Amino acid sequence: MLKYVGLLVIALLFSAYGFAQENIHGTVKDSTGKPVWFATVSLKKKATNAIVSYSITNGNGAYTLVVPAGELPDSLLVEVRSIGYKSAVKAIAGKAPVDFVLHVSVNQLQSVVVKSSRPVLRINGDTLNYKVSDFANAQDRTIGDVIKKLPGITVATDGTIYYNNKPISNLYIGGDNLLDDKYNIATNTIPQGVVDKVQVIQNDQPVKVLQNKVMSDDVALNLTIKKGAKLQLVGQESIGAGLPANYDVDLNAMMFKDKYKAINYIKGNNTGDDLQRELVAHNFSDYSQRIDNDVPATVLSLGAVNDPALSRDRYLFNQSGLINLNNLVNFKKNVQLKINAWYFHDTQKQDYSQMNTIFLPGDTVRYSETQHNRSVPDILHTQFTLNVNQDKYYLNDVLLMDNNRSVSYSNLNTSLSGRQANGAMVNQVFKDNALNFSNEFNMIKSLKSNNIIQAYSYISHSAEPENRTIGPNYNDTVFNKSVPYHQLLQNVNVPAWYTNNYLSFKIPANVVTQSYRTGFSVQSQTLTSNLGVVQNNNSMSAESDSSMNHLNWTRKKLYAEAAYDLPGTILKANLTLPVSLQQIDYSDSLYALNKHLSRLYFNPQFRVKYQTSLENYLTLLYSYRNQTGTIEDLYRGYILTDYRTLNANNSDLTESANQTAAFGFNYRKALTLFFAGVNVLYNHTASNNIASEVITNTLQQRVMLPYPNSTNSLTVSGNVSKYSFALKTTFSGGMQWQNNSSVQIQNNALLPFNTTTESANLSANTKVNDEVNFSYKATLTQTDSHSAVEASAFHIDQLLQHAEVNYIPSDDLQFKLSGEHYFTRQQGNPDLKYFFADASAKFRLKKLKTDVELNAVNFLNVKNYSYLNLSANTFTANSYTLPGRIIMLRLMFNI
Repeated sequence: MLKYVGLLVIALLFSAYGFAQENIHGTVKDSTGKPVWFATVSLKKKATNAIVSYSITNGNGAYTLVVPAGELPDSLLVEVRSIGYKSAVKAIAGKAPVDFVLHVSVNQLQSVVVKSSRPVLRINGDTLNYKVSDFANAQDRTIGDVIKKLPGITVATDGTIYYNNKPISNLYIGGDNLLDDKYNIATNTIPQGVVDKVQVIQNDQPVKVLQNKVMSDDVALNLTIKKGAKLQLVGQESIGAGLPANYDVDLNAMMFKDKYKAINYIKGNNTGDDLQRELVAHNFSDYSQRIDNDVPATVLSLGAVNDPALSRDRYLFNQSGLINLNNLVNFKKNVQLKINAWYFHDTQKQDYSQMNTIFLPGDTVRYSETQHNRSVPDILHTQFTLNVNQDKYYLNDVLLMDNNRSVSYSNLNTSLSGRQANGAMVNQVFKDNALNFSNEFNMIKSLKSNNIIQAYSYISHSAEPENRTIGPNYNDTVFNKSVPYHQLLQNVNVPAWYTNNYLSFKIPANVVTQSYRTGFSVQSQTLTSNLGVVQNNNSMSAESDSSMNHLNWTRKKLYAEAAYDLPGTILKANLTLPVSLQQIDYSDSLYALNKHLSRLYFNPQFRVKYQTSLENYLTLLYSYRNQTGTIEDLYRGYILTDYRTLNANNSDLTESANQTAAFGFNYRKALTLFFAGVNVLYNHTASNNIASEVITNTLQQRVMLPYPNSTNSLTVSGNVSKYSFALKTTFSGGMQWQNNSSVQIQNNALLPFNTTTESANLSANTKVNDEVNFSYKATLTQTDSHSAVEASAFHIDQLLQHAEVNYIPSDDLQFKLSGEHYFTRQQGNPDLKYFFADASAKFRLKKLKTDVELNAVNFLNVKNYSYLNLSANTFTANSYTLPGRIIMLRLMFNI
């Protein structure tokens, strides 16, 4: 009986507690009226600030708080916090809803510190912070050395930086865009000791007017500079000399003040360090798509040379010099002026031999070549940028001028199916002089109505006179009716004008931002070429009636576009619906060619990013794009593009339709420094024209013919990166499977090709203790190629391993030993095995504040390297001469 009475009393007490409870509800929105998801709503006591209840807003921004029994509403406060917004507090007024309007805050975000006993990650909204000192070692000289070791970040051989398998859109220095996408300048120059943090900025939108209005899934890096380094000139100088007759100089001066930033330097070497790699524009394809124009490509060459699967500094013979000036000044009211200019000069040499095997139905063509090449490039680049980036107004104007000049020389010895061409060495001289000018203007303004207007204008001019001579007596049976002659002279030039202009109007709303734009573009080009024969008496004649071109091309486009952006916190989406009317005219009086084409194209694109949790997200992409060919697909007269390839065209304009679908999932657990991602990419291209090749023992002729065909590509990739606190090691791995299928016409036979490439990589970077650290990376690649020609089925296995150990017995002394192992296996050929080893010792002279380094590169003196390459039904065996052992003594000091 007492048991039942007790249960009744307890039930009554809970009932009384339930009846005494009172609910408080309301909504949380941002300043544009959009609901704020996953905001934390806390109910606090006024007197003690203690939390007595809390809730999370739903997808509509709504919340409900339960008031505990015994608490009076008048004694309580409601506080709202959300990442990316200023916190807000309100008192409770009776039973009325307690609604909030939050305002965006970049500088006042509440930091979340994810901390272990060793490395520390700080998450601040969409920004992930790596403390450089947590991952740097004593031997790391530049910030690029540290970035390579950060969990979740990988760096490609060309310097492209990936965060969780996604390439970054930019690298800022102290929040400023000093270098655009040419960030190798920074990663190879800035001392790691002046950088405090490397920040990963997800959903980066640098244009303030468009923030929280237009979807962005870009990822950028920002280097925060230590306070002490902001106050002084920074320099990391190096002067070296060695054997055999080598030199290496790096003199730089940098400034990282809030008002002025600069990276200026002079570099020169003949040790194989290709300074031109620092000038790589990592997002050039995005730039070309934005301006909707492709500058005509270089037409001529000395011949197709495959780069060996080696680090470039292993095989490059060079004498490089680079003057690079990058200066940025911040004025008042967020006005910025930037100047980027460089001059690059080099003399490069290359000795190689190549055996090509082309498998055809009923025939196999083999030819070999040996070339001794020398190239002298001169590159001058100047760029002036005016930028105004305010909350309500944005202006960006970029004036760019490029002059790329080069002269290349080649001594060529070619054997065609065992028969040497005319039985003698032939000489090639190729002169190229590309001159480009462009100006890009972009203005965006927010109106009082909160709507946004945009005006955009781009104009450019380019020209590239090309001239190549081959002689003497090269293939005289084909080019001069078996009569000996002095040389062949091929000239090509494609001067081009282009302009693109549009007006845009954006309407931000609570959920969706609507964007509408209309504009026009005009492209005007002229392709002129002539293949002439210089006789032994120095008279010159055309090689044939079909060896000249004078092709005029004009493309006019009128377009309109509607775009819809959902820039939400959980769900981001963009739907773009562009329509364009194109009119293309091309003519060449030499061949009675006069064509006109009008087309109406619709090129939709849809992008989605869904935040499955605070750290993980899904991405989806679908795009359909109609494309037309270029002037290079239309010329009727033959052009000798290299010493054994004659190109011409016999079809109407190439039209293709490209479909791309992509899916990705990115996983991150910052608490344990764990990153992973999976991506799938499918591409299908259907075209109305196909390249037809006639391949003989002496020449390869290529003609574009009308024939519907398609190519398909499927890529599946995955990556993982994890920092082990117990082992003080960053483990990384990745896998990729890619399949490509296409068709070609060769010697009047239609040949389907299928190539599958599988690759896997694994790396570890560990700090054994304060004195020893070690790194290892292995990459395995398997390539299979199949076609209708049974003999062309190939399988190649390639393994690359790299290991490095550093020993630092004291602050004044460092030792490093590293090695690379290359292994290639192809059935029917001997295994190819190469091992390269490097060593260095560095000693610090404290009184002089100078480091002395003795460095031995390739001290095993490997001087030859062979490499196998597989493409469709063409198998190539290459052999290269390498520089061999280099011993250097360097003096390094800071200013």
